[in-house]
Amino acid sequence: MLRTVPQTRNLSLTYQIAAIAAFTVLTIIAARITIPFIPVPFTMQTFAVLLAGMVLGSRAGALSQVAYLALIVVGLPVDARGLGAAAFFGPTGGFLVGFVVAAFVVGLMVERSGERRWVRWIAGLVGAAIIYAFGIPVLALVTNQSLVTAGAVLGNLVVPDVLKAFLAASVTEGGRALLMRR
Repeated sequence: MLRTVPQTRNLSLTYQIAAIAAFTVLTIIAARITIPFIPVPFTMQTFAVLLAGMVLGSRAGALSQVAYLALIVVGLPVDARGLGAAAFFGPTGGFLVGFVVAAFVVGLMVERSGERRWVRWIAGLVGAAIIYAFGIPVLALVTNQSLVTAGAVLGNLVVPDVLKAFLAASVTEGGRALLMRR
């Protein structure tokens, strides 16, 4: 939990659950920051997922995304298009599943990085790539396109996702510096 600051590793269970819930809510809010882009909208969810992994660590970061997906599974319209469970069967289904894996891997990389700040940015890039690795095959399947065509459709989103990775790493490092000041 909050692996970027060593003093916060032994937090109470209540605090850990609150932090996981906060990042679940952040992902929901990020889904609402949408620019329509066919067939997958541009949202700030990638930023929220990467930040969850960087701040909460591997397990809690992934749990925040599992909680987000659970809300969608039960039918709440918290995904970018407000579809509820139907979102898993559309072009965004793979991206949603990729959120959990990305948050876990990003958190794991940050946990093992020690004080190497540049690893946070690399972790963000790896996390974004994981989201694409899960999302593009499902997008190709649902839209009846080749993997290359589906990937090309999303080509316009790569640069913003690189910026989101950098932003998440910067926010994490800035927050870490503030917490370490006292």
